Amino acid sequence: MPNMDRTHVMILCMPHEIVHPTPPVGGGTWLVTGGAGYIGSHVIGALLADGFDAVVIDDLSSGRASRVSASVPLVVGSVLDTALVTKTLQDHEVVGVVHLAARKAVGESMERPLWYYRENVGGMMSLLDAMTQAGVTRLVHSSSAAVYGESELTQVDEDSPTSPISPYGETKLVCEWMVRDYGLATGCSWYGLRYFNVAGAGSPDLGDTAVANLIPLVLRAVESGRPAQIFGADYATADGTCIRDYVHVADLAVAHVAAARHLIKGPASEILNIGTGRGASVREVITALEHALGEPIPAVVTDRRPGDPPAYWAVPRRAEEVIGWRATRTLQDIADSAVAAWRYSKLSPGN
Repeated sequence: MPNMDRTHVMILCMPHEIVHPTPPVGGGTWLVTGGAGYIGSHVIGALLADGFDAVVIDDLSSGRASRVSASVPLVVGSVLDTALVTKTLQDHEVVGVVHLAARKAVGESMERPLWYYRENVGGMMSLLDAMTQAGVTRLVHSSSAAVYGESELTQVDEDSPTSPISPYGETKLVCEWMVRDYGLATGCSWYGLRYFNVAGAGSPDLGDTAVANLIPLVLRAVESGRPAQIFGADYATADGTCIRDYVHVADLAVAHVAAARHLIKGPASEILNIGTGRGASVREVITALEHALGEPIPAVVTDRRPGDPPAYWAVPRRAEEVIGWRATRTLQDIADSAVAAWRYSKLSPGN
């Protein structure tokens, strides 16, 4: 929206006057922040497969340019750069944003809390400011099940109490509040997707390389000939290890597309759990990886990690009711695809 100052843009975004331009039949162009990352690359693939166009902003601190499709423009920079984000939204005539760019390691957030607040909360503030200036009125926000914290509940729905126990979880909850309040003030439409544990790969070249996620940690141990580490085996669970809801990254990507499609249809403002509704323990995940590898995986129990609650999994019913999404892949599907991607990475180390 060139040649308009911020005051005029804010007037356009008042709740009763907001105009949601109708995107082209395919869905228009969507900005994916953090689109060169593990989840972002899958989201882009799903958007393109469903007829959307995309543009990416990524600072490449953890993402890789090679993960971004050649047909998708890649803007290298930080979401904290409001001017860059605004220009990208305007130059590419963006109609909606999928916001993934964030720091996401629980343990690291305990060690560097202020950095997490700057990157995650500051990044969201910058993005919303840019959306205001560019007149973009649709947002799919990447949140996290970490907002629930160490709840007494093991099955959590979107109305369960939120009490995060790590700075990472706190930043995600603050961002949800920001998006909610921004939507109320401006009329912009949004979905906040609370991811549970994302794992697996949609194709062998798009594996998870995160240093803190369970499956990459186990496979890295296998590769080095060391036992896999189990962080605590004295939790109040059936086998003593943490239980989580593991959702396949390809299913997660489809959830973003479903949310974007619904934002095109009309206004929305809702939090949705994105999980399978089933829990799996650390030992069960290791067993699934053993089946995928065709060999046993030695493991050793070490101390608990700070900030890790013992057990929780999603009640994902609302996502099915609201945007028509549900997970279709199993834990073994996740393990099989993760192992395939790990084997591919050993043949192609640059991917």
